[in-house]
Amino acid sequence: MIPRISKFDDIRPYYEEEISAAMQRIANSDVFPLLASYVYPSETLEATRERIRSFKTVHEFQHDTMRRVNEQIITRSISEFSVSGLERLSPDKHYLFVSNHRDIMLDASLLQYYFVLNGFDTTEITFGANLMMHPVVIDVGKSNKMFKVARPGGDIKEFYHSSMHLSEYIRYTIKEKGQSVWIAQRNGRTKNGIDQTDQGIIKMFCMSESKDKIKALAELNIVPIAISYEWESCDILKALELYESQYTKYTKKPGEDLNSILTGILQPKGRVHIAICQPIRMVELSAFEGQTNNEYHKSVARLIDSRINTAYRLFPNNYIAHDILYGNTRYQSMYTNEEYNVFLQHLTALDRYEDTCDIERLRDIFVGIYANPVDNR
Repeated sequence: MIPRISKFDDIRPYYEEEISAAMQRIANSDVFPLLASYVYPSETLEATRERIRSFKTVHEFQHDTMRRVNEQIITRSISEFSVSGLERLSPDKHYLFVSNHRDIMLDASLLQYYFVLNGFDTTEITFGANLMMHPVVIDVGKSNKMFKVARPGGDIKEFYHSSMHLSEYIRYTIKEKGQSVWIAQRNGRTKNGIDQTDQGIIKMFCMSESKDKIKALAELNIVPIAISYEWESCDILKALELYESQYTKYTKKPGEDLNSILTGILQPKGRVHIAICQPIRMVELSAFEGQTNNEYHKSVARLIDSRINTAYRLFPNNYIAHDILYGNTRYQSMYTNEEYNVFLQHLTALDRYEDTCDIERLRDIFVGIYANPVDNR
């Protein structure tokens, strides 16, 4: 029997006995017809309703509905989906997967799909409180092993308690519940193509085991994850945000997160690759023993970055963008003329913003999103 701790009720996913009621709410919701037509296009609406209402467990929901969600996404918007490194994992161990973050939903969802296909248990997934914008989103998320991560404001005391709460929950989930966890390497998606682990995330991991910083991370079994999209998820939206941020403090617009989720799902992504990197070993962490806590957190963050940047799969678009950005042909052997012309054609999508933006500056930002992973490597 897995121990249940009530202090985590504010952030945890649903328990099994809560799934049936959640399925009823999803099936009866106003948005269900739209969801059903995407996930089960060959079924009648009522047949899909009955299917969803029949689910009593997380396993049923994930192995049927969420598996089909990912299959539809791959069929409709991904030309090739691949994963490497599964042999580095044991089905009997529980891990903390620390991933680069390019798409709000797909980074974690596609990894879960691969685990389902290969007989591995799915992980619990961090779920930003800002994304819980609709009751159906909450029900789908919490039925899909997602747990809430609060984003406190500027209050230092509130931030500390929120971080400690999250740290304790992650440790409890891995050590006592016997579940792996997926978390992004930073707060929010990478917008500029530079994947960098926030050392504050590492500090948060350690908070729930403050007496021994090496043990604190070693027992979490950290595994870096690198996900690469041939066509960057929400690339135009990211470029516009970066452009605006150069001139003023960027403020999210109403419905922006939902728009990014839908764009990420529907936008053609070309090839997508997930690399499961070598787990962080005790011997590697022990090498940082003599460092201050701050130095230790920074060293571990850079170690994770090294794994992710090395494993990140570069596509022709990345090399094309690098040559365009720096005005040379250094990587010409890495792409064809046809691939080059396709990228240039993709760039013309920015032309619609020439009346409101410095189009050359916007173009450089956009190209930089694709070029920066080459320099990261």
